[in-house]
Amino acid sequence: MQTSNDIKSLLVPPVKTEKKDSRKVWSVDLKKVWIPFFRATNANGETAIPVDAIGAPIRLQYDKAGQPRFSNTGRPVLRVAKPLSDNIKAVRDNFTANLISYATATEKSEPDAIKAHMELERKAGAPIINHDNAMISATLKAMAEAEAKAKAKAKADEIAKAEAEAKTEAERIEKAKAMPKQNAKQAVTA
Repeated sequence: MQTSNDIKSLLVPPVKTEKKDSRKVWSVDLKKVWIPFFRATNANGETAIPVDAIGAPIRLQYDKAGQPRFSNTGRPVLRVAKPLSDNIKAVRDNFTANLISYATATEKSEPDAIKAHMELERKAGAPIINHDNAMISATLKAMAEAEAKAKAKAKADEIAKAEAEAKTEAERIEKAKAMPKQNAKQAVTA
């Protein structure tokens, strides 16, 4: 099966760009990707996104009473203009459909190659999965042991505290019993 240039272009490593503070929609930069893309599709007559949506892509969100919405942190809530957001969703859905279509076509045209790859993937992934499972089991066991030790220590501390309180109370009672005898002795000698 011949791979189309569209699919090949998806597999080329991306050019690293400076990271700027920009709004992302579907993990894609709004100002650098979506706006120029939809400006071009509008100019070519492929879409009819209102120009105000492209001109002001980020909008203040309003509540039902028509008042601006604010988040719990006190910041205004912003959203992407609906016509732009709807078209981005359509691109995303079409992109996903194209990926599925390509995978399905390859599975039909190259079933032996796909089966061979699946077996290689399973064998290559097995040690990683086994290691991760062992690490999870070991961590859960260590956490259970630590929790059991903490509970045992808390119980021992509780018992020690109760014993100390009982000893203090016993000493207080002994002192109280000794007090009348001392007072009686003092009275006899006086």
